[in-house]
Amino acid sequence: MSNNENTDPLDRVQDQLKKCVKCGACRQNCPAFNAFQREPAVARGKIALAQHVLADDIELDDQTYTAMSKCLLCGSCVEKCPNSVPTDEIVIAARESLAKKRGLTTFHSAVGQVIKSRARMKMGAKMASLLGPMFFKKVPENSGLRLRFPMPFVGNQRFIPQVAKNNFIDRHPEVIPGEPGKPRIAFFVGCMTNFVYTEVGEAALKLFKHLGCTVIIPKEQQCCGLPGMSGGDIGTVRELAEKNLVEFEKYEVDYVMSACATCGGALHRLYPLVVGKRNPELRERLESLAKKTVDAAQLLYQLGLNPAETGSGEKLRITYHDPCHLRTRGLSKQPRELLKSTPGIELVEMEGADRCCGLGGTFNVYHYESSMNINDAKSEAIIATGGGAVATGCPGCMMQLSDGLKQHESDVEVMHTLQLLARTIKP
Repeated sequence: MSNNENTDPLDRVQDQLKKCVKCGACRQNCPAFNAFQREPAVARGKIALAQHVLADDIELDDQTYTAMSKCLLCGSCVEKCPNSVPTDEIVIAARESLAKKRGLTTFHSAVGQVIKSRARMKMGAKMASLLGPMFFKKVPENSGLRLRFPMPFVGNQRFIPQVAKNNFIDRHPEVIPGEPGKPRIAFFVGCMTNFVYTEVGEAALKLFKHLGCTVIIPKEQQCCGLPGMSGGDIGTVRELAEKNLVEFEKYEVDYVMSACATCGGALHRLYPLVVGKRNPELRERLESLAKKTVDAAQLLYQLGLNPAETGSGEKLRITYHDPCHLRTRGLSKQPRELLKSTPGIELVEMEGADRCCGLGGTFNVYHYESSMNINDAKSEAIIATGGGAVATGCPGCMMQLSDGLKQHESDVEVMHTLQLLARTIKP
């Protein structure tokens, strides 16, 4: 363990804490503040709280922990802050500090045990697929699942997507050869794509094989660790980062590609920021991984995919939702340009396309009602476009958008950008 890891995580962001002048500009941009209408929910409130935690002059009670959990890590406040205060980094440090001082919550401790083991995740997914009918019901046939009775942290109001019978990674060989001279791509699949939205992975393969790329799917890749980071379990994040480094360093590749905005955000920014700063011996390797990490739509655009050349598809009016972890990386133009050039697609912008959908990882678990209140405006904006589908680049957003639209009794289909781009390509 490095000396860096023995310090209070908040010590490492002291200078950043001082940048906040408590002007309140963050209030109008914070979805959590709009939902809770309480000062501890907004960026400056959390920064003030973090300063008191660092000074050790407040009691670390449940209210303190709850207040720090009321953040979606969407980055809206960071983008709009006149002093460029990295509130997301501060909140992550504060959650780690609280976890060290109070211990992990029961929920986050269980999450850590699951995401640290790919074998446990595979077993859990298989059990969910086989035993699903005992615990879930279809409502209606094509709308998703609902629990037959409430369960801790889940309830029985939300719509839940079905778990795939066979996970994506096990379906394919580790190396899928492409054409000589074409890019070599390592595919960071992500848990949601691997176990739930396997069709997103299939669409990615179809598109990059169409471009002649060699696609490598490391068999022992792990969860990116973001669920652990949400609860301050940085030890689990570090362990997973190290495992993923080992797997993705096995191959000489031009790009590490992800079709999940959250996973891509972890590899591109949060690994170097959260793990690298605490572990100098890993920093250079993590930064090298970050430089190669690209979003699938970003890479397709860069490689010159022209959907107009692949054929025509049935006409479909759609809108597009910006995942926070793409928006904060400046990746909003590329997916839109690709969709606009896809035959049969009519892209209509919704109001507030760049606003958070309300998922926020475990925020959705601890604050489900508020999460869906945030989502209300998003669902209404999608429906108002009159489109038949909404596209996005994050499986987590797909789950949240689907839940919100079903709650609004809408039949608008939620699709990944890659599914729409791949639909005109013949197998």
